[in-house]
Amino acid sequence: MASYPSLSVSQYLNEIPVDQKPIIEKLRTAIKSKLDKEFEECINYGMIGYVIPISVYPKGYHCDPKLPLPFAGIAAQKNSINLYHMGIYLDNGLLNWFQEEYTKQCKFKLDMGKSCIRFRKYADIPYTLIEDLFDKISAKDWIKLYEKNLKK
Repeated sequence: MASYPSLSVSQYLNEIPVDQKPIIEKLRTAIKSKLDKEFEECINYGMIGYVIPISVYPKGYHCDPKLPLPFAGIAAQKNSINLYHMGIYLDNGLLNWFQEEYTKQCKFKLDMGKSCIRFRKYADIPYTLIEDLFDKISAKDWIKLYEKNLKK
């Protein structure tokens, strides 16, 4: 896993491989066009992250309550650009919707882990589908889903 010791998003973008920078920037634009305004973009876990800040969710992340509640991230890896989305990890309905839409919109097989979607072929990234994915969960929805699953 590639790791960048960035302190800011702009520093992260300056550190990643030059061929990945425009793809990451296009993903950021797609995400931010639909992302609920209560989410905040930052560096989280060594990648560009989208979190619910402590000012919005004072309980913070259960693993370390001083940290904001993570929701999503984008990472430049050696052989791929990865999108992490915790909503598809915790909501089976959202996961099923995403998988079905992906197969309709993309010619390449979905390469996915629990919350990680790997894009190895940059020309086939479904930006509109990514926008739709981020439009489906508000910050309030994410907090409810997170708390519901945390109590299990």
